[in-house]
Amino acid sequence: MRGVNYARFSSDNQSENSIEGQLRECKEFAEKNGITIVGNYIDRAYSAKTDARPQFQKMIKDSAGRLFDVVLVWKLDRFARNRYDSAHYKSVLRKNGVKVVSATEPISEDSTGILLESLLEGYAEFFSAELSEKVKRGMNENALKCKWNGGGIPIGYYIDDDLHYQIDPTTSPFVLEAFKRYADGRKFTEIAKWLNDSGVQSYRKLPISIDTINRMLKNRSYVGDYHYDRHVIPGGVPAIVPPDLFEQVQEMLAKIQLASLG
Repeated sequence: MRGVNYARFSSDNQSENSIEGQLRECKEFAEKNGITIVGNYIDRAYSAKTDARPQFQKMIKDSAGRLFDVVLVWKLDRFARNRYDSAHYKSVLRKNGVKVVSATEPISEDSTGILLESLLEGYAEFFSAELSEKVKRGMNENALKCKWNGGGIPIGYYIDDDLHYQIDPTTSPFVLEAFKRYADGRKFTEIAKWLNDSGVQSYRKLPISIDTINRMLKNRSYVGDYHYDRHVIPGGVPAIVPPDLFEQVQEMLAKIQLASLG
């Protein structure tokens, strides 16, 4: 019997070690059960909540060539954490003469096995949904405390050990000066060139672009507003730009936008 291994990990808490562990247990299972492994399909940093996984889709497509008889997974939740995707793709594989087998979850071929497999798949989806709810609750709690929830960090700030925004004494003066220069009539291109010549970079360590300047000048974090999802908390972030200067810049930006539309 010919088999392939399918392995994946989805988060920063997992890594190549996770893949190695999955493949090791699948290999041991294959050796004990007379399955010859002819290939591996590995998706790195992809969630099983979606079927948009390159190697997963390649495996499904390759199954039509009758190159293997079994897909080995460490656990069924590696294959899918969505009951509908699981049922759909298992059906496709069955039509191609391929069966999905868990290396660590002994599932019999009788009616009891059908029930156990459905329970395992249901639990995988439940666990995924529950984890997502917990993450959302945690982020909402962070937002109420004006804490950073991941993502981009505006130029001029850094995140402290408690996940709060703090003013970066090195880059914040450049932010204030950028607002002043725009208020004095300087163009985006001029401000971007000046910042790049001064060695200022985005949080991704990329050069400053015109789009960066546009987003910077509209970012209300610089007057102290904390924003996350539906949460808006005035004074939740230490301010870098005085309110009167910020509003002056907003009026200038609005006039340019109206002129472009007219």
